[in-house]
Amino acid sequence: MKKQRLKAVALSTMLSAGALIGSVAQADQTLNAILQTGQAKTTAAVQSQKRIDKIAEDTNAIVQEFKTVNKQIEGLRVYNAQQEKQIANQLKVIADLEESIDNVTVIERQIQPLILRMLDGLEQFVELDVPFHLDERRARIEQLRSNQERADITVAEKFRQVLEAYKIESEYGRKIDTYKDTLNIGGVDREVNILRVGRIALMYQTTDTKLSGAWDARQKAWVELDSGEYRSSILQGIKIAKKQATNDVMGLPILAPEAK
Repeated sequence: MKKQRLKAVALSTMLSAGALIGSVAQADQTLNAILQTGQAKTTAAVQSQKRIDKIAEDTNAIVQEFKTVNKQIEGLRVYNAQQEKQIANQLKVIADLEESIDNVTVIERQIQPLILRMLDGLEQFVELDVPFHLDERRARIEQLRSNQERADITVAEKFRQVLEAYKIESEYGRKIDTYKDTLNIGGVDREVNILRVGRIALMYQTTDTKLSGAWDARQKAWVELDSGEYRSSILQGIKIAKKQATNDVMGLPILAPEAK
């Protein structure tokens, strides 16, 4: 009986030990599964944090870019506002220029006939004036007439040239001048020195100083003067015109204006 009880206790003890060992093994497997799950979660958490950090970096970059773009947009707004003002001013200038061009066209149509009338008047004046430097003065007028047909010269420049010619003619009346010329005297062509005192007197004297004469506006011809009376005065006037003598009083043949 005692032996059977001992066998039963031993068997029971062995069964209990086997059950305990089985429980420990199962607990180990469970612990390993828990540890593996925890490791997986930790790894996933690390990866998630990396993704979060990357998203945060990208977000910061986007925000900075947004701020930069906003500044650029603000700058462009200021620039565009300034450009709009400039464009508005330029449009006004263009409108003023177009109006000026229209006015210039009208003025040009009026100036061209005026220039031609001025040339006609200038030519008539030269032909009726005291006959000094005739070739030069006629050539100037002819050149001005020729310029009227040229398209490469503006109307303003044509008008300026005519005014310049009038100025030159005006200057003739305020200066004393001398130059050489050839005149027919007594049927013979003689080389003479011409003396011009403004427009009040035009005289000649042969180069040998023996013959002297003056332009008679009433007769429209040269008339001979008394060499003894005017020879020295004309010679003195020629020297003054050449800057070879100082200015002095000269007795010259000047016709008094006729009473009307």
